[in-house]
Amino acid sequence: MCGIVGIYASDGRSNKAVFSHIGSAIDLLRHRGPDQKRFVVLENCALAHARLSVIDLTEAASQPFTDSSGRLTIVYNGEVFNFPTIKQQLLEAGYTFRTNSDTEVLLYLYMQKGLSFFEDLNGFFAFAIYDNHTHELILARDRFGIKPLYYAVHDNIIYFASEWRSMHAIMPSSVMNKEALALYLQLGYIPAPYSIRAGILKLDPGHFIQINSKGLVKKQYYQIQTNHSASAQKQDYEEACRELYDLVHDAVKLRLISDVPLGAFLSGGIDSSVIVAATTKFTKHLHTFSIGYRDHPYFDETHYAALVSRKLNTEHHVFSLSNDDLKEGMYDVLNHMDEPFADSSAIPLNILCREAKKTVTVVLSGDAADELFGGYNKHAAEYRVLHAGRKNEVMSALAPLLKKFPQSRESRMGNLFRQLVRYTDGLSMSASERYLRWASVVDASFPKAVLCDPLNTFTPINQLLGEVIGHFEEVHSMKDILLADMKLVLPNDMLHKVDSMSMRHALEVRVPFLDYRIVNFAFQLPDRFKIDSKRRKKILVDAFRKELPDELFNRPKKGFELPLRQLLIEEWPTLDTILNKDKIQSDGIFDYTVIQEVVKQLFSNQPGETHFKIWALLVFQSWYNRYTS
Repeated sequence: MCGIVGIYASDGRSNKAVFSHIGSAIDLLRHRGPDQKRFVVLENCALAHARLSVIDLTEAASQPFTDSSGRLTIVYNGEVFNFPTIKQQLLEAGYTFRTNSDTEVLLYLYMQKGLSFFEDLNGFFAFAIYDNHTHELILARDRFGIKPLYYAVHDNIIYFASEWRSMHAIMPSSVMNKEALALYLQLGYIPAPYSIRAGILKLDPGHFIQINSKGLVKKQYYQIQTNHSASAQKQDYEEACRELYDLVHDAVKLRLISDVPLGAFLSGGIDSSVIVAATTKFTKHLHTFSIGYRDHPYFDETHYAALVSRKLNTEHHVFSLSNDDLKEGMYDVLNHMDEPFADSSAIPLNILCREAKKTVTVVLSGDAADELFGGYNKHAAEYRVLHAGRKNEVMSALAPLLKKFPQSRESRMGNLFRQLVRYTDGLSMSASERYLRWASVVDASFPKAVLCDPLNTFTPINQLLGEVIGHFEEVHSMKDILLADMKLVLPNDMLHKVDSMSMRHALEVRVPFLDYRIVNFAFQLPDRFKIDSKRRKKILVDAFRKELPDELFNRPKKGFELPLRQLLIEEWPTLDTILNKDKIQSDGIFDYTVIQEVVKQLFSNQPGETHFKIWALLVFQSWYNRYTS
């Protein structure tokens, strides 16, 4: 894992003044790669790399890396887990190697196959390859967006980097993207291809960019293949369970290659438990890590993680957080975010990554299983919309009554009423409208109300609907919902959160469920293999049921949540200074009277989703104060 930065002059000129910024830009990514920092200035391209050494720790494997002929130079953030197999094929084809790194293998595979080489890669990556002869530059991002890559074009100069903060350092000043801000306030994150600054874009997952004197061309090299035809889908459930079991084990085994200590996150949920169960087949001594809430038993799930650890005999590390720990972590996240991102579960994840790094450099996680196999509450709700029939009519009739009950995530009953109200609201919407509402933190009325200039801010929402859920049919299936999650929620929320918080502490996180073979397999399964009226992630549970404690299979799903509202209330005298009235009014971005109303509701007995609104405003304003002061 690493950080990369580059500057490329597409008109072929060597721009020393622009290239001189490359050193300061890579300095900003030293948290991603603390082991080494290097940059090179070529004829019309400057490339920089901050290295976290994981495979082949020698100096010979450092980057920027140039092949033995001197033609190709690469900067690369990621891992190709099947590189030993590819390397053997290249050796048989006559290539010779001077390192044991996957970087060199990746470069020579490109030399051999050109842009068709993506189909051979099993891993995650963001990289740039520069051809010193043709002066062509290739930028690419992995299939599912595990690794980030920002880019921009300005005055015939192409800039790219692993994080927005480096783009800000090397790019000429640009204005804020108000459309992206509206998306952020509704979703809690800014989805690709947008970023918070106009002109700075995120490369979409599964895409590459080819840049030369003729211009810039963006192409898609991978998309998830779905099949709604029953005859083309797998029909034997028991056989599918066995196939998934084997695929998960092989994906995990591939991801154990490392020259540094390796462990696994273990929340006590099905997904991370499956990954740990598979990992223990290949390693005798596994460190596992989980996080709990000492002062908030409702949110604490470490009991389940302990059950799994005992059954699988792992060396388990539990970090039980106090209120003070969470408050400290909250401010750390506020100060670190280089682009507004309001998923508050980044707070405990940041602490978990920090503590895990004290023992290991690489961890495996269970991310993406919910999106692949239908594990979220919204998936169960959508299934009920499609299949509940007359029960939905009864729920619609009860909607006015349900809204009178207190709604909150911080108690079982409050959370139940919150979910029921969201469900009944969704019943009156179209499939696409309902998906966007249930994928959003708040509804579209909030950004429209709080922004001083809401004109045209919802054009991106309409465009997003077309891109993300344009595949919805008039009579859609759960497969449509899961595909939308793979395009929108997974890369822009879940994977972005994991990358930014793990790399904050130079910790590499590997995601076996996003082995492309598992993803392709999952989308060839009929919906009934994944979800029904009683169970979610059916096939994953049944494939691994014998290897995990029974208690895991009857527990309610809660997600990686924390007592955010209580933290905000307790810290409000300090946090309120971030939303300073004079500063807010001077900036002219938000309507302060709307913020006052949201704060008032936060302290009421009907808080609803106001803590998410407040947190999104705090994250943005903290970012804005740092980068515009």
